Amino acid sequence: MTPASPSRHSQHGVAMIEVLVAVLILSFGVLGLIGLQARAIGVANDAEDRSQAALLADEIIAAMWINRSTTVADDDVTAWDTTVGSRLPNGDGTVTAVPNDATLSASAVDVAITWKQPSRKTADEGGTLSTRAYLPVVPVP
Repeated sequence: MTPASPSRHSQHGVAMIEVLVAVLILSFGVLGLIGLQARAIGVANDAEDRSQAALLADEIIAAMWINRSTTVADDDVTAWDTTVGSRLPNGDGTVTAVPNDATLSASAVDVAITWKQPSRKTADEGGTLSTRAYLPVVPVP
């Protein structure tokens, strides 16, 4: 029996180290993909809430168009605010008439909707949608 050559003897276990390094690199890649997927889910939830807020703002503005006025009955505003609270997490809506401007030929109203996911730590991390709607001034005969 001849002893193994020194170069061959020093190569024992190198394949195992290569496999371990490959597994380590693969595991970092998988962790990165998991983080990316989690972020994508969070962004999708934020987009869904923003879309819901836009639909709710459109709902109250549509009621104003139907009434041809920037004022809506208190019961309708209360019902709308309740709907905002039920469709958005910690949702709250406000409707504010903008004072008339002589240069405008329309009445304006600001609609603001805020919400905050329960998983968010501070109020600053919540969502806000603000919009201003202009309703044409219709002379009353």
